[in-house]
Amino acid sequence: MKNSTHNPKEVTGRQAAQLVKENMVVGLGTGSTTAYAIKELGRRVAEGLKMLGVPTSYQSAFLAAGNGIPLTTLDEHPMLDIDIDGADQVANFVAIKGGGAAHTREKIVARSARKFVVVVDESKMSALLNHTVPLEVIPFARKLVEKEVEELGGTTEVRMGVSKDGPVISDNGNFILDADFGAIHDPASLDIALSQCTGIVEHGIFMNLDVVYIGKKDGTVEIMEM
Repeated sequence: MKNSTHNPKEVTGRQAAQLVKENMVVGLGTGSTTAYAIKELGRRVAEGLKMLGVPTSYQSAFLAAGNGIPLTTLDEHPMLDIDIDGADQVANFVAIKGGGAAHTREKIVARSARKFVVVVDESKMSALLNHTVPLEVIPFARKLVEKEVEELGGTTEVRMGVSKDGPVISDNGNFILDADFGAIHDPASLDIALSQCTGIVEHGIFMNLDVVYIGKKDGTVEIMEM
């Protein structure tokens, strides 16, 4: 599908939003590409589409409400029809997410959805994952998590705020640490190892994406399905 705007993020987000059908309950991810999907869904709602959204962050909740999308919760709708979200890097249907510090809620929503759709521009695609892995960490456990990650071969850095003194605080009130493991040859094993670390609430490795929408500079969108 070509689009004259040639903004890969916009084209991708808008096209993925067409997956949403009447009366669906939809996970609304966080980030710049997903924002275009949320705005497109708002446009469709204004035209009569009936849907409910479950936001993954304050950012996506504010954006959805501002675009007229009625919101609900996982308590009311524990199974979602579809979740649309972005990623920091994708390789072989595995993503690293958490650049927006929302990966814990993003993973909960993704795991609650029948279909998990990731929208990215082509710069996020890679043959091998090598992006830092965001970790949401209970503040009390920071030093322990640093030691645990070091034992797994990684180095950590506390993410510091912009326009704010001190660390970034997640929507859940925790620290974000960025863990550098270099090239990640076995993301499935690292996924399990990080999940077993005491003090890590959730990490940014997302396994088993169902569909990936990839926006190209020429205005086309490539669709990869698992």
